[in-house]
Amino acid sequence: MGILKTAILAGTVAVFAATSVFAADIKIGFIVKQPEEPWFQDEWKFADVAAKEKGFTLVKIGAEDGEKVQSAIDNLGAQGVQGFIICTPDVKLGPGIVAKAAANDLKLMTVDDRLVNADGTPMEDVAHMGISATKIGEAVGQTIAAEIKKRGWSPSEVGAIRVSYDQLPTAVDRVDGALSVLKAAGFPEANIFDAPQTKTDTEAALNAATVVLNKHANIKKWVAVGLNDEAVLGAVRATESVGIAADSVIGVGIGGAESAINEFKKADATGFFGTVIISPKRHGYETALNMYEWVANDKQPEKLILTAGQVALRDNYEAVRKDLGIE
Repeated sequence: MGILKTAILAGTVAVFAATSVFAADIKIGFIVKQPEEPWFQDEWKFADVAAKEKGFTLVKIGAEDGEKVQSAIDNLGAQGVQGFIICTPDVKLGPGIVAKAAANDLKLMTVDDRLVNADGTPMEDVAHMGISATKIGEAVGQTIAAEIKKRGWSPSEVGAIRVSYDQLPTAVDRVDGALSVLKAAGFPEANIFDAPQTKTDTEAALNAATVVLNKHANIKKWVAVGLNDEAVLGAVRATESVGIAADSVIGVGIGGAESAINEFKKADATGFFGTVIISPKRHGYETALNMYEWVANDKQPEKLILTAGQVALRDNYEAVRKDLGIE
């Protein structure tokens, strides 16, 4: 009996040891398209929290174009990674990403931007955590429409800068959501001006918005919408550069990035009126956790998980950030 008991105990210890080694051997990749942007830095930060909690290794790689994405996936495969999360620089890379993941025997989940097939339809078989882009855009539009009314502006005298990045479906959905609310509130479509940006950063938005402002110098009151905080901040900087007063501008961004928070912290209010904060915590922590559960316990994530955001203004952004678990 003593020998049997000892054997059972030894077997139990072996099982625990094997489980522990297996958990420690799990490697999960996290590829992002613009690793220098605060949003992606925060996603990585919260993914690191999940890695620390569960004991797996997180491999973080930046991949700014299609060639780098292919190389990154091969890199993950060579490192013995079992699965990865990706925010792709181009959603049309979808079929190639899926094929490359399969070739390396890697589980795949996307975040932020959803992959599309060759015909432009979403790749519904790939698990995805994204943002309800239209509803977040509508929140931007509602905020601007309410402030226009509060200031007593006549919509016919106001111009709207549509900082656009139409090659990204999320950008189109966000901006169109905002403008649909504005138009429903009586904003004239003729006063909406497109400002196509070459990249999704502040400098590209500033350049695009400056062209619009110079072309329509007769308009003295402006609102601005775009894909993210950087787009709207670029438009706001453009209004400043042509001498339009801060109280004649209403810009509402999306993301709650550090650049937006710094704008709120300035002693004097600027044309950057608000932002819809979307929490990178869920997008980093939960996707990493979902991938871990898939690798470790064969528990597949939901195919589509959509998150929402919350409007933050200069006087309440700290409370909103706390509510979203950012602070």
